[in-house]
Parts: sequence; structure tokens; C-alpha cells
Amino acid sequence: MKKLLSIPFVLSSTMLFADEAAPKSGGNYMQTLIMLAVALIFFYFILLRPEQKRRKKTQQLRSSMKKGDKVTAMGMLGTVDKVTDNTVIIKTYDGAKIEMLKASITDVQSAIEPEVNQSSN
Repeated sequence: MKKLLSIPFVLSSTMLFADEAAPKSGGNYMQTLIMLAVALIFFYFILLRPEQKRRKKTQQLRSSMKKGDKVTAMGMLGTVDKVTDNTVIIKTYDGAKIEMLKASITDVQSAIEPEVNQSSN
């Protein structure tokens, strides 16, 4: 009989210890959301934003091309002979003309660049 009377006390004490050991789930969601927000902000400023700036700069270079500019396209050097909507005709060293897409132009050097005055003593 004594054993039967002690069972409710043992069960209630184990339930109390089980409640203390269980993790609190209310704070976990907030911590997860904060860490997710930090990760998204990190990726935006480290990966996406610099790529957008680089793309915008490259697009601006391609749209500002004019006849006489020196360009690099897929490793080939040439001078712009004609600019159309989507393509550029470049003139190479030997006089050959090649039509290329504007998207293939990687570098543009303006035809009018300031000359460096070198004074000799």
C-alpha cells in the first residue's frame, strides 16, 4: 500500500524535471529569424550589390562607345568603326572589320584620352 501511495509523488517529480529540461521554443523562432536576416543582409552587401555595380558600369561603358574608341572584345583588340543597336563593327590591326555583339565588349578606352606631358631636362 505504501508503494501505491508513493507513485503519484514520483510521477509528479519526474514531470517537474522533464519540464525544466525541455527547451523553450518561443525564443528559438526569434533567434532563427534574426540569424536568417543577418545572413540575407550579408549576402546582399558581399555578393549582390558589388555585382550590380559592376554590371551597371559595364553597361554604361558599352552604351557610351563611339567611332574611334579602342575596345577589347574576347581578347581581341580593335578600333570601333560603326556602332549599331546590338552590334559593333571593330577594325583590327591589319584592317579587317569584324562585327561583334556589344555584350562581348569587355573594355572601352576613349579615343580622346588626355596626353601626359613629359618634360625633359
